[in-house]
Amino acid sequence: MKFKGKIELTLKGFGFLICEDKNQKDIFILKRNLNNAMDGDVVIVETLNKTKKPEGIVVEIVARRNNNIVGTFHKDKKNSYGFVIADDKNVYLDIFIPKGQALSAKDDDKVVVKITKWPDSEKRSPEGEITENLGNKNKKGVDILSVIKKFDINEKFQKQVLAEGTKIPGLVTNKDLNDRLDLREHKIVTIDGMDSKDLDDAISLLKLDNGHFKLGVHIADVAHYVQENSELDREAFERSTSTYLIDTVIPMLPENLSNGICSLNPNVDRLTISCIMEINHKGNVVNHEIVESVIKTTNRLVYTEVSDNLESKNPDQYYKTMEDLALILKKKRYQRGTIDFEFAEPYIVLDKKGKAVDVKIRDRRIANKIIEEFMILANETVAEYVHHFNLPFVFRVHKQPSEEKIMIFNKFLDNLGYRIKGKQGEVHPKALQAIQAKIAGSPEEDIVNKMMLRSLRQAKYSVKNEGHFGLASSYYCHFTSPIRRYPDLVVHRILKDIIKNKITKTRVKELEEMARTVSLQASEQERISEKAERDVYDMKKAEYMEDKVGDIFLGTISSVLRFGFFVELANCVEGLVRVENLKDDYYIFDEQRMSLSGEHNKKTFKIGDKVKVLLAKVSVERREVDFELLPRDRKVKES
Repeated sequence: MKFKGKIELTLKGFGFLICEDKNQKDIFILKRNLNNAMDGDVVIVETLNKTKKPEGIVVEIVARRNNNIVGTFHKDKKNSYGFVIADDKNVYLDIFIPKGQALSAKDDDKVVVKITKWPDSEKRSPEGEITENLGNKNKKGVDILSVIKKFDINEKFQKQVLAEGTKIPGLVTNKDLNDRLDLREHKIVTIDGMDSKDLDDAISLLKLDNGHFKLGVHIADVAHYVQENSELDREAFERSTSTYLIDTVIPMLPENLSNGICSLNPNVDRLTISCIMEINHKGNVVNHEIVESVIKTTNRLVYTEVSDNLESKNPDQYYKTMEDLALILKKKRYQRGTIDFEFAEPYIVLDKKGKAVDVKIRDRRIANKIIEEFMILANETVAEYVHHFNLPFVFRVHKQPSEEKIMIFNKFLDNLGYRIKGKQGEVHPKALQAIQAKIAGSPEEDIVNKMMLRSLRQAKYSVKNEGHFGLASSYYCHFTSPIRRYPDLVVHRILKDIIKNKITKTRVKELEEMARTVSLQASEQERISEKAERDVYDMKKAEYMEDKVGDIFLGTISSVLRFGFFVELANCVEGLVRVENLKDDYYIFDEQRMSLSGEHNKKTFKIGDKVKVLLAKVSVERREVDFELLPRDRKVKES
């Protein structure tokens, strides 16, 4: 059978067809069966089997997602033509650049190529013309810029957008204050990272006489400044999200808004939407109000300093009250079945030239968790509040995992002596939470959690409320970051319509169309942004490892595939041990057990195994780190 859909490629080299027919399962496609199809292309795939996990081959490319490809130019020394080697590892062939089409590019320049002729078969190279020269690949910032171009992210605002933005006053005026709740005399603080500039959330907290907490979550009122169907609004919709590429930020809104009038900077008046909640000792919201407000934050706090204070012998009482409430909220979430993943999160340290000089693990301390709890509660409260009005809305949904994925995860757990409880085809988040409790503190904890995460679906935006599986939440939305996420901005517009009694039949129809288009656009743009961010991290991790070829490391097998297994180091750098380099035997891939086993020596490599490896090769441009397996008795070099 043949199916039409969009190709979604993985960093491992294989892909899936996301079928237009939503009743058809995703179709797995091996790298050799992609037939030059690239990520995002619309294709026709013919299935090769009728199993529960269908596999297929691309038989026709209907439409290319992007005819522009970023890569490194290499000029033929004897002739006037050249080739471009694509940064995207899924572009398997070099791109031929005919005479006169190189735009004065030199060897090792990063360039953008427009494909003028695609190959009919793998025996021919595509042809193209260079449309933009980004500069030498070793020049500071060119590597990040090449990723921006690769994912077709618009890093510059058009003149009309900037012009419209400059008309917005840089200060709150008296006219802005009509009918707003004035909270400028209240103690309201922001808590963010040291380098954060777009401060879109602030909090206030009181302990009431009845023992309850009064928590205010105050979010920048971006909708007051970004009017529907304006140039700013159309641009924000197209971007849908800000993209963070280590030391480079591509904002959803121009800087005078994102870092200026919309940012909740200290000691200045700012317009906000406030979700003010009364919470009892069990973590239940017993009363709440959502209002337009004006605030003046008293302190711009940083996660590290608040955490340091709370971990000291004499913590500030205000911070301590925050912690007490956060622990109550977390306990309530745990009791209903929330799945929490405590993964090591790497961050890259760059030198003045933009080169990666270290890969460290980011601290996720108590202050980070406090803000996380408060934002989750505000998002849930807003989603439930709007849901009862039966209005069109943009929910943040996380659907139940597929039966197939849970079956695969259960087979993996069987090898470790665990099993998910529940009915066939159904799983409750509490069942996965129970697995987490059993593995807590064990050597396999980290790898089981990673496999669990892989078994879950990706969260997305939707007009249909399907709940949030991971949070075990019946109602959820994104309300707290309208400076950097467009769905939050739309949520604010709906709230403002409710507050101002502007809901009419005509408005409901407008909101229906708005919610539908925003859910689709934001979900897609979020994936692109995530891919770009991950690509930059992979590039910089490879760059950091480049001068360590020949060093020996101890790592953990993080995934096993037909062509080898990936090994993750303590700093989260991941590299591949290729099966063809396992010279001591012929290794067979067992998909059910996710392992490679020697045909004669019965040696097995499976997820979670500790292995000793030598760094054999690094390609920064291909984002590839290659390891070779070593005997366990070889000493590990300190590095």
